[in-house]
Amino acid sequence: MMPRAFSDYRFWLLLGALCLALWACLRPQWRLERARAQVLFVVDITRSMNVRDYAAGAQQRSRLEQAKDTVTQALARMPCGSRAGLGVFTERRSFLLLEPMETCANYAALSQTVAELNWRMAWEGDSRIASGLFGALELADTLGANLVFVTDGQEAPPLPASGRPQFEGEPGKVRGLLVGAGGHTPAPIPAYDDDGHEKGFLGPDDVEQENRSGQPPADATQREGWHPRNAPFGAAPPSGNEHLSAVRDTYLMSLAAATGLSYLPLGDAAGMLAAIDQHAEGRLEPTPLDLRPYIALAACLLLALLYGLALLAPGPFRPGPRRGKLAAARDPGDH
Repeated sequence: MMPRAFSDYRFWLLLGALCLALWACLRPQWRLERARAQVLFVVDITRSMNVRDYAAGAQQRSRLEQAKDTVTQALARMPCGSRAGLGVFTERRSFLLLEPMETCANYAALSQTVAELNWRMAWEGDSRIASGLFGALELADTLGANLVFVTDGQEAPPLPASGRPQFEGEPGKVRGLLVGAGGHTPAPIPAYDDDGHEKGFLGPDDVEQENRSGQPPADATQREGWHPRNAPFGAAPPSGNEHLSAVRDTYLMSLAAATGLSYLPLGDAAGMLAAIDQHAEGRLEPTPLDLRPYIALAACLLLALLYGLALLAPGPFRPGPRRGKLAAARDPGDH
């Protein structure tokens, strides 16, 4: 004979809720194919990125700190299954620190590495933006990733009269963003001593104001002391404002157009992610879907159904035979 509990729907509802709860403890997942971006973030760590022209409450924040904060927040908001790598640019080279890895499982490693980025990591003082960008594109192509390159666009030394180097790759082969960091008002560049302590700002004599390699500019013949052989750039020392820094957005836009990237001013993480979704190339990745929330919801629905039926139809929860025995026990004189 079947036990009476097996014929009681309350038993099956409770058993179902228990089984679902136990299943949720096993952390079940479902693998789905979803379009996810693979992105290589490359951050400029040259000295002009130390210029403080971003507001952080009552404080001023450097371009590098703003870039680090935006990249970290973007990593935190990228959907699971996305992959991100990290590199730095200085001198004329982009150097890979972390190959692209899944962002959710490796967020701690990615975010901590971004947090440790520092201008002291630079191995040279030059900042040849175009060469660094071209190298970053090669890195991203090798890794099969999109590129997000963050820089203020200030070449140091300045570009020669002949202009920037030409891009010899295939424009648009690597998709992504060229992100311009910094304000439009020229600001002084912090100077540091040999121990890394800030000691003021760079002056006009601390940086190269003109690149005197290669052919002289067209107006060189009008300069004081010009001589075609002995002083092709003129005899006067170069002057300029290279010791002040502002984002070179016009230059960066020209680089973006030449390489097939999209230009974006550095802002918040939401804007960066929206631009990545729009301009980066996604690819299908097996993405784990956590089933625990859905299983827990199903268990709660079973329990809600159990107690809902108790409120709507209380009769079945108090069977007749048992009520009869209780009544007889209370009033033996009726027998």
